[in-house]
Amino acid sequence: MKKINNMVENSVKEYSQNYISERDKSKLKKDILEAVFAVVFLLSGYIYGKLFPNQQVIQGIIYLIGVIIIGVPVFITAVKGFLQKDINSSMEILVSIAILVSVLDGQYILAGMIPIILTLVHFLEEKSIMGGRDAIEGLKKLQSDTAIIIVGGKETEVDAKTLKKGDLILIKPGMSLPIDGVVVKGISNMDQKSLTGESLPKEVKEGDSVFAGTTNIDGLLTVEVTKGYSDTSFQKIVELLEGAENMTVPETQIVDKFMTYYLPIVLVVATLMWLFTKDISKAIAILVVSCPCGYMLVSSAPIIAALASATKRGVLIKNPSFLEKLTDVDYFVFDKTGTITNGTLEAVDYILENAESKEELIKTAACVAHGSLHPTSKSIMRLCEDNDFDKSYEITEIVGNGVKGVKGNDEVIVGNSRYISSLGLKLPENVSDEGTLSWVVKNNVISGAIVFRDVLRTDANDTIKKLRELGVNEVTVLTGDNDLEAKRVMQSADVDTMFSELLPEQKLEKVKEAQKNHIVAVVGDGINDSLALSEADVGIAMGAMGSDTAIQSADISLMNNSLDNLPFVIELSRKTKGTIYQNIIIAFAISFVMMILAATGIVTPIAGAFLHNIGAFIILINSGKITRSKK
Repeated sequence: MKKINNMVENSVKEYSQNYISERDKSKLKKDILEAVFAVVFLLSGYIYGKLFPNQQVIQGIIYLIGVIIIGVPVFITAVKGFLQKDINSSMEILVSIAILVSVLDGQYILAGMIPIILTLVHFLEEKSIMGGRDAIEGLKKLQSDTAIIIVGGKETEVDAKTLKKGDLILIKPGMSLPIDGVVVKGISNMDQKSLTGESLPKEVKEGDSVFAGTTNIDGLLTVEVTKGYSDTSFQKIVELLEGAENMTVPETQIVDKFMTYYLPIVLVVATLMWLFTKDISKAIAILVVSCPCGYMLVSSAPIIAALASATKRGVLIKNPSFLEKLTDVDYFVFDKTGTITNGTLEAVDYILENAESKEELIKTAACVAHGSLHPTSKSIMRLCEDNDFDKSYEITEIVGNGVKGVKGNDEVIVGNSRYISSLGLKLPENVSDEGTLSWVVKNNVISGAIVFRDVLRTDANDTIKKLRELGVNEVTVLTGDNDLEAKRVMQSADVDTMFSELLPEQKLEKVKEAQKNHIVAVVGDGINDSLALSEADVGIAMGAMGSDTAIQSADISLMNNSLDNLPFVIELSRKTKGTIYQNIIIAFAISFVMMILAATGIVTPIAGAFLHNIGAFIILINSGKITRSKK
């Protein structure tokens, strides 16, 4: 007994590895043990019958013990499912009835073999589904579970889960990052394709953000931890993929409604077959082949495949509503800076008021800009190459207006013209509106302004063209920039309308207005556009890697800045939705065909226990074509 238990436990451990929970492992072990002991009793009953042909009662008891061992758990699940009106228990209900009918007809071997074969086939089916989880497990391995922490100049290897914000860790060449952080020393190239889908490495240096799951290629880096192990962008991706099996979409409501009537229909058909043919085996076969395994995979399998395909492109999909809405989107709203334009703003001029030099102006601005993810703040940091500025300010993002930092009695603000004027400060007269102005204010005194110029992305018009080909009728751009800058961008962009000098709440109103007649997708950076992203039918955040705001407010987050991912997600959503409809047809058609074969006697109850899973395997294969789509 102990030896059998150990063998089963080792088999389950080898089979499941780390793919399933301890609870699921325990259930799998229990199912296998029940099947093993049921086989032992059925085989013993058969042998006993051959040795003692006149002892049929004892033989029947031995058979019945085997049936009880394997059948009672099925009955318990069936009763619970019936009382709770759980359609997911339809299979157990049908199998329970098939077992009961077989026992009443004296077919004990059949009564025991049906659930045994079902357990075996489900084991193989689960193993094939596990193949889809291999990608998730492979992805997990990209995030190192150990780290080299630096304390008092000494290096110590620790569990990465014990790291906390502010810790310093050493990342050697070839090591994967266990955590999100900021480089405080060193220069290197990072392989970030696990998050962004980009094959080319990215150079990082002091002040740059680095992320868990990426790999350090060549240099030696000292990194300051900014997030806990479980809060990294990488972990968010893994969690979403692991939860994909529980995602449902409106199309599966068709299955849910059908399944409400499915069980009574099957029971009626099986009963009529028994009454008209007087052949109980045909009725049992109908019950067995009607077990709806494939129905449970019609939506979950395509969604898993779609999320896996998207993740390879650096696209993080957290809301399954993309299937419902994105397929019908006909109105696209773009933010300007960092979305439809490069966002790598170039300083074209400096306005000096109380700052003595542009270097002083830049360093004052950098005191607060280093704590912001906005494209303007990033551009300021690129100007401050020597990294010699005060980093001790407590920083607050003022959404749609700028960023503020406080240190003791000192206050530094970097903001747009509208916000600075709202503070009661008088801006210089005769200042050109050409470009984007970032005013720098220290202790309520204007230091000056940096004038930036942004340019349209090279792939912007091609992307918009593709969107129009996919059925998008109108494209508009919303920006907080001034009219002149907005008009300059619109002259080179293939958009229908552009609205300028908008606050975040005004962008929200524009989206609501468009939603009266359209299905609206909003594309933004997730910082100034969080309100619009949350309100949109589909919110898409660009360049979201490392931005919690973007990931939280958007339905879809593009971890890189590739606009080509926009038509990709529309095509992916349509293909996924189409696959779900195909799976529904496949599941219904196979059940219908199998019931006919069972009614005609071509498929026996034993064969039906094997063959009823054909639908599930075909659905898995059909869903897998999503991951085989061309990039």
